[in-house]
Amino acid sequence: MFKWIAGRQNTGYKKLKIFQFLNMDCYLLKYNEGDYIPLHTDPVPGRKHYRLNVILKKPIEGGELYFRDSPNQFYLEEQTSRIQLFRSDLVEHCVSEIKRGTRIVLTFGIAL
Repeated sequence: MFKWIAGRQNTGYKKLKIFQFLNMDCYLLKYNEGDYIPLHTDPVPGRKHYRLNVILKKPIEGGELYFRDSPNQFYLEEQTSRIQLFRSDLVEHCVSEIKRGTRIVLTFGIAL
């Protein structure tokens, strides 16, 4: 049975598990106004963790995915793209606070 639960960052967003099998998973993520994700990585010990995000709905304001590639260097993922592929175990990333609207993301993960 599908059930929305709080995201692991405890910052308001919700997640709905579509499937989890061996080293793969798929979730639907929903962010409402005020929700965000702080800077983090998603380590999988002994494996490379890839995430593919498909933005199904962009918020009116906020909700940008940022990456950090060095201690003081952040960059904004290209906002015209609705598809984002990255190594979530290596690249620190965060989602800025949703100021207006709702953000919905279909995310696939695989640990190789």
